[in-house]
Amino acid sequence: MKKIILSAIALMAFAFSNAQETRFGIKGGLNITTFAGGDYWDAKSLVGFQVGGFAEIKIIERLSIQPEVLFSTQGAKLEFAGDDFDNKVNYINVPVLAKFYITKQFTAEAGPQLGFLVSAKSEGNDVKDSYKSVDTGFNFGLGYNFTDNVAVGIRYTVGLSNIRDYDVDDIEEYYDSPKNSVLALTLAYKF
Repeated sequence: MKKIILSAIALMAFAFSNAQETRFGIKGGLNITTFAGGDYWDAKSLVGFQVGGFAEIKIIERLSIQPEVLFSTQGAKLEFAGDDFDNKVNYINVPVLAKFYITKQFTAEAGPQLGFLVSAKSEGNDVKDSYKSVDTGFNFGLGYNFTDNVAVGIRYTVGLSNIRDYDVDDIEEYYDSPKNSVLALTLAYKF
């Protein structure tokens, strides 16, 4: 894990030093989240939020790399014995996206994400020990720039790893394990 983090920092430092132009910004928005996976087909969505900052590093004319650090409230409403239970999990997410400018206004983005568990609660009870401390996902999104400074975006994050604190031994157990599923609508401001 340390090697991955150090490699990511080295890559970002190299990109910063060689980038033609770097802009920083803040963003926030609405999350619509649930758990996806074979045993969680009946999970219902929860509404949350995300807030954080980013750097947009221009690589070539229409391509930028955009690392972000976001606090994200996620989770799902699960039914057990006829009752619904809100399972709320909070993460510090670190996506690194390739952002392509289709036109000056429209963008498309995609890239991997690491999430670090901050807290987990079920109906107000601490259940952090029931969740893994690290989550992985992949992002797909579209954006629209109203001005050089203000933009909106929509992004879907598909979870790639089991978020519950147990190991999976085969592909069937992996398929049946819960994964985060997040649809985000955001507003961003670039400095």
